[in-house]
Amino acid sequence: MKIQRFVCGPIVENGYVIYQQKGGSAYIIDPGYSAGLYKDFVKENNLTVKAVLLTHHHPDHAGKSEKLARDFDVKIRAHRNELPYAGTRIDEVFEGGETLDLDGEEIKVLLTPGHSAGGVCFLAEKSKVCFTGDTVFDVDTGRIDLPGGSGDEMRRSMRDVVNNWPNDITIYPGHGDPATMKFVREENDEFNWYLEN
Repeated sequence: MKIQRFVCGPIVENGYVIYQQKGGSAYIIDPGYSAGLYKDFVKENNLTVKAVLLTHHHPDHAGKSEKLARDFDVKIRAHRNELPYAGTRIDEVFEGGETLDLDGEEIKVLLTPGHSAGGVCFLAEKSKVCFTGDTVFDVDTGRIDLPGGSGDEMRRSMRDVVNNWPNDITIYPGHGDPATMKFVREENDEFNWYLEN
């Protein structure tokens, strides 16, 4: 899998275009800002966008999803539990547990509430990468004090989902730099706190 990261906006958010090769299919993940960067990259690499995927509904992740969905004539997909909170349209909902296809590679949709009610992560086991939104970062975890957030749900997400990922999975979060799960286990005190409390 090839990953193009765009670091944009006043909150310095990470959005991604993922694809296998030039001329192939692509997904856009969490385009919060700077729609033109995504559009130019897709055109330069002759990619066919399959959908805009949202890890959650917050504007710094979803702000340009409608524009890009219109430009590429695709649907915006997010978890059903985001519907009551979303300020952007959601065309198709995840329930959690779905598998997406990217030119032969499976991407699992994992429900990881806590930062938001319907937060999800997109796990590509073959490429050993996971797009985590604001669920887990390199050295901390997502805040839980916004509408739909929950400390209890975040604890369950850390214990029952994130902690199952092997050390060689690299997380690509919604803010900050990528990190291996080995690094997260060694350096992320908030992640470890949830496991221990």
